[in-house]
Amino acid sequence: MSEKATIVLNRNLRIGEIDPRLFGSFVEHLGRCVYGGIYEPGHPEADAEGFREDVIELVKELDVSLVRYPGGNFVSGYNWEDGVGPREERPRRVELAWKVIESNQMGTNEFIQWCRKTGVEPNMAVNLGSRDFDAARNLVEYCNFPKGTYWSDLRRSHGHIEPHGIKLWCLGNEMDGPWQIGHQTAEEYGRIACEAAKVMKWVDPTIELVACGSSSLEMPTYPQWESTVLDHTYEHVDYISLHIYLRNPDGNIPRFLARSLGMDDYIKTVIATCDQIKVKKRSDKTIMLSFDEWNVWYHSVGNTKKIEPWQVAPPQIEDIYNFIDALVVGCMLITLIKNAHRVKCACLAQLVNVIAPIMTETGGRCWRQTIYFPFYHASRFGRGIALSLNLNSPVYHDEEFGDVPWLEAVATLNDAGDSLTVFAVNRNVENDLLLEGEVREFLNYKIEEHITLTHDDPLAVNTAEYPETVIPAVILDTKIEDGILLAKLPKLSWNVIRLKKI
Repeated sequence: MSEKATIVLNRNLRIGEIDPRLFGSFVEHLGRCVYGGIYEPGHPEADAEGFREDVIELVKELDVSLVRYPGGNFVSGYNWEDGVGPREERPRRVELAWKVIESNQMGTNEFIQWCRKTGVEPNMAVNLGSRDFDAARNLVEYCNFPKGTYWSDLRRSHGHIEPHGIKLWCLGNEMDGPWQIGHQTAEEYGRIACEAAKVMKWVDPTIELVACGSSSLEMPTYPQWESTVLDHTYEHVDYISLHIYLRNPDGNIPRFLARSLGMDDYIKTVIATCDQIKVKKRSDKTIMLSFDEWNVWYHSVGNTKKIEPWQVAPPQIEDIYNFIDALVVGCMLITLIKNAHRVKCACLAQLVNVIAPIMTETGGRCWRQTIYFPFYHASRFGRGIALSLNLNSPVYHDEEFGDVPWLEAVATLNDAGDSLTVFAVNRNVENDLLLEGEVREFLNYKIEEHITLTHDDPLAVNTAEYPETVIPAVILDTKIEDGILLAKLPKLSWNVIRLKKI
């Protein structure tokens, strides 16, 4: 038996402009993300610089806009100088965050080369854990200053004559976490972040800066951390970060699918905190949000403790994602788009092998995980203006989240105004959902396609041997009649309904 949900598609129900940076990702020196992931000299698909071209093609297909680098926990013990200059002269280091050996065969300049090849914008993080604002300002000078100074001329001597022009910079990573090298209180971090922001912008006034927010909403200092940090940094930074990883340890599918509601509450709390400091400072400036780590992560939690330490690029944190994980990622993407008026950057963590949409075999194949597809659809069809839907849906009750709508949905209208897309997840475990959409304002539009991702087995996965176990399909009977969009959303499904102006 199918129940019904309704939406209204109206170009005046604007949430805000969707920044292309919302569809970013994250590359950290962790596990096989870099070595054996994006960089593998000697691989049959490697180019002259050692970058895997098969991986590059999948990154281009995803249309990733922004990539954060080099961490993550890694950055809080990283000396950026170790990763520049002739490779044969670079030191091998004990890497304490993940208990491995870092070869430094890939560093800043190689990352920028990779970004240019893939067409993504670099987002560079600086070490405010074991180092301070002096190393941070030197890195900005090395990357962005044209010439005629020590650090800029050093870059030129390394073969990079033109400045890299990196615009977006993160002021450390998760500095509220006791696991972090150089863990600080909010007061301590706020002070050093303020000083780093000042001198980095003095070197290059055009850059944008992201201050560290809480590592998660479960942190005991959240959201006071945000308040204190912004009290110090408000006039010097442009964004504050959010991190979240959704988990399903007990296999409760309805609750797992509801967890994106907690993500939405998290965003709204951080917005309120930013605006409270804005009022306190009597500022005309509005701080935006950078959700620079988000994903599903629970399959491989704790696996790093089982791996022999002090290896180079061991297989750490390699979640094999199932079909339900893909639906949760879809709900998270919808949540980001629904908050596009304030969330202007976001990075799916991570890009390759480490809790990632793309998996590789070292020396072998690469393939798309289940979570690849909702990100692909949102990145490809979710640009432009985010539209609220005046949604009305049947609900189910969850002890943690209360009444949870079966339907999670948002719409986007492209900049030209000739393409309208509805993204929708049916959370119902047992029943299809009939969707009726009021589209009278878009009468000169037709159904372009209705894509769905669904599977009979909630735990189905894609592997190197069976890479197409979970893949999108097309629904043919979705239609518009008398100004009403009519669609059937299969039980447990991710849906992309595209309308095109005639």
